[in-house]
Amino acid sequence: MIKAIKAKEIKVGMYVSLPHAWRAHPFLRNSFTITTNKQISKIINFGITDVNIDVEKGIAATDILRELVQPEKDFSEKAGIVPEHFREVIADKKMSPKTKAKMVHWHSVNMVSKLFDNPDEKSIGQFKEGIVGVVDLILDDNATNHYLMNLTTHDYNTYVHSVNVGVLAVSLAKTLFPKSGNHDMHALGAGFFLHDLGKVYIDEAIINKPGKLTDEEMNEMRKHPDLGFKLLNETNQINEESRLIVLQHHERANGMGYPQKMRGEEIHIYGRICSVADVFDALISKRPYKIKLEPFEALKIMKEEMMEHFNKDIFEKFVLLFK
Repeated sequence: MIKAIKAKEIKVGMYVSLPHAWRAHPFLRNSFTITTNKQISKIINFGITDVNIDVEKGIAATDILRELVQPEKDFSEKAGIVPEHFREVIADKKMSPKTKAKMVHWHSVNMVSKLFDNPDEKSIGQFKEGIVGVVDLILDDNATNHYLMNLTTHDYNTYVHSVNVGVLAVSLAKTLFPKSGNHDMHALGAGFFLHDLGKVYIDEAIINKPGKLTDEEMNEMRKHPDLGFKLLNETNQINEESRLIVLQHHERANGMGYPQKMRGEEIHIYGRICSVADVFDALISKRPYKIKLEPFEALKIMKEEMMEHFNKDIFEKFVLLFK
């Protein structure tokens, strides 16, 4: 017997059927037995509110599971940096832009997470190849990109932030370099998505600290642009100009940034683009010690209180993305 329930009512042991095609959610199967609480959290966090359960194949909504007979397993994609069906999701013409944006964002965050676990030459190369499809989607599919832009107001963590900044920065570069063959947008996109790669060398206690960093902790944090740039130089997977994104995304037009205190046009235009996207996402993201701002409020603060940090023309183009 099939019964509809709310996602928050799911229990371990239920046999669920998700309401979308298998390519439109973060599982390899559309119907399966729930064997871990992690799967339940993943369903809820993905935004699925209603599911169907088959009470003949699993427990009913009123049952309490006393013995788990299924082995602990997770049907999420595990192999490699890039999920096997990721390209199918991007190429699917029947999937709605809203659903596609959610899937692309989720998979991109997953790719960043896997890369940060093992940032070697092979993994960075795989990531670069995987992100090509995302960059092309941003460049060619305005409808899906609209929803990707609206998905940037998530709770803050390094992986989500990396993807948000990647989406925002590629969208900005698209308006700054229209139909230009002078920029390798794939390598540029990889640089934007990898801008915080150096954080793999920073203590997680510092990265995730729910409050203001001490001077010593801030000094450690400020090492991540140099460390990321060094790693990309060693692995040599993206071009030299795009590596500068990682090195320069915390530089400021007034010379008050780091690590080199560069000024104005001393900062590569790619670094200046990433700087705007990076600050904006930090402002609109919720953190333990701050509430998230609405995009208009963040742009207002950037204009009124931080304008000396950015190139004026680039910032004005960025504002137009939200009109």
